[in-house]
This record gives sequence, structure tokens and C-alpha cells, in this order.
Amino acid sequence: MTQTTFEFHSDGLALAGILRVPSGTAPEGGWPALVFTGPLSGVKEQVVGGYAERLTAAGYVTLAFDHRNFGGSEGEPRQHEDSAGKLADLRDAVSALTIHPAVDAARIGAVGICLGGGYALRFAAFDPRIRAVACVAGGYNDPAAMRAAMGAETYRAQLASYAEVAGAQYRTGQVEYLAAVSADETEPAVMAGAEPFTYYGTERSATPGWVNRLTVLTVRELITVDLAVGADFLGPTPLLVVHGTTDAFCSPDGARAVFERTSGPAEILWLETTNHIDLYDRPEYVDPAVARITEFLTDHL
Repeated sequence: MTQTTFEFHSDGLALAGILRVPSGTAPEGGWPALVFTGPLSGVKEQVVGGYAERLTAAGYVTLAFDHRNFGGSEGEPRQHEDSAGKLADLRDAVSALTIHPAVDAARIGAVGICLGGGYALRFAAFDPRIRAVACVAGGYNDPAAMRAAMGAETYRAQLASYAEVAGAQYRTGQVEYLAAVSADETEPAVMAGAEPFTYYGTERSATPGWVNRLTVLTVRELITVDLAVGADFLGPTPLLVVHGTTDAFCSPDGARAVFERTSGPAEILWLETTNHIDLYDRPEYVDPAVARITEFLTDHL
């Protein structure tokens, strides 16, 4: 395969990507292509890069990129989760792929891992250029479910606290941050606990583009964005859900729910994981996931 840097623009921001093209002679009309979106705080060299490399070897042009505000891409505030912005990034990533000479614009799919699974689902539901979508260990955020889990009063109080942060940020221009992960249980972190630190806080995922912090207002984005609603609008686009049976961060119940909610062709693969991040980079889990994704895409792209 060939691997090149790939820059495109979204809302005037330059976004940094890695484009991988399969070896050999392209089929008539070009290769099928895949756009990737991945975990909260993740960058293109981490989880999405591993999946993209495997799927390029299977015969797909792949684009893994840094969403706005992260990694090598432009955007302010840095390390801020921008839900609407992420969907716009995906829109423009697909537009960039459609005009690439190696790509068959009629055969483009989306692959999302972790929170990216939810974004891929939501994006594909409203962009018919995506002909198939695969979601791996997906986080299918749903404000109604968030409120039910937290309790209505607590949820409302959380919104009020983030409104205060937003007001202070507007007045002072100072962005408030938390650690993304932490090995110290007494240090607040957006992704708290030992499991996220095992991946992001160690050599396991080390890359210069990743920064261990997220804006406090990132949490507001996470508890208010509705990604699961994509399941209600996705059909007739085919959906593949790949999920671990043990996952404390992205609920297996959430994966089952979006699978059952979609009206189009849908498949689900359960893997006997030990935790959420098994599907990030462990070959014993990633390899069967990629094999099933490849079969699915062969059928639908």
C-alpha cells in the first residue's frame, strides 16, 4: 500500500489526515473507500490508524484524520469535543474522497470505533453518499438515556454547572481543562479509571499528536449529543455492529439497541472481550472484527 499525508478543509479549518491506497492496479472506476472516526481524544495514528491499515490491505482506500481541535488539525479551543463540528468534518472528508482519482465515489463507507461508532452511525443516517457503515465498540450517546441514568435533577444541575463554565469562558477567554486520563484516582479526568489510562497513558498508544487533556465543556457535549438517533434514520443503508460482551465504557445494551432500532439491513457480531479497549488494538479481537467488516463491506460496497 501507499501512505500519504492528506489535507482537506472543513468550515475553513485545515484538517490533517493519512490516506492509504491499496497496492496493485485499481479496479475500473477506482477503489472503494472508507472514512474513519474514532475514540474521544484519539488521533489518527492510534486506533483508527490500526483499523485503516488493515482495511487498506483488504482492498479499500482509507482516510483516517484528526477531527478539528485535535492532533495535527486546526481548530480552537484545542482538545475540545465539538459534536456538530465532527459531523461537518465527516461530511467534508467524504467530499474530499469523492474527488480523489483513486476512489470510486459511488462506493464509500464509514467505519467508527468507540465514540466514533456513534458519530459514524449518526453521520451515515443523514448522508446517502455513505453506502455502508460499520461501528466497532460504539458509544451511542443518547441524552434521554443519560438523564435517566443520572436522574433528572442531577442532569439538570450538570447542565447548569456547564452553563456557568461557558459563561466564565466567554467573559475571560480562558478555557478550563481536565485531564483526559489519569492514573491517580484522586485527579479528576474525563475518562476516569485504570482502563483508559492503560491505553492512553502508556507506550501502548504513544504518539506525539495525542495530548492528555480535554476541555471541561467536552463533557457537556457528551451528555447532550444524540448519536443513537442515527439508527432511526439509517435504513436503507446497511449497518454492521461489532461489540464486546464485556464493556464498561460503551454499553453492550446500547449496541443492541441501535441494532434493533435500524430498519435497514443490519448485522451484529459479539466478541468475548474482557474490556472496552480490547477492540482498540488487541489482535485476538481486532482481527476477527476486521475480518467481519471486510465481509460486510464486500457485500455492500
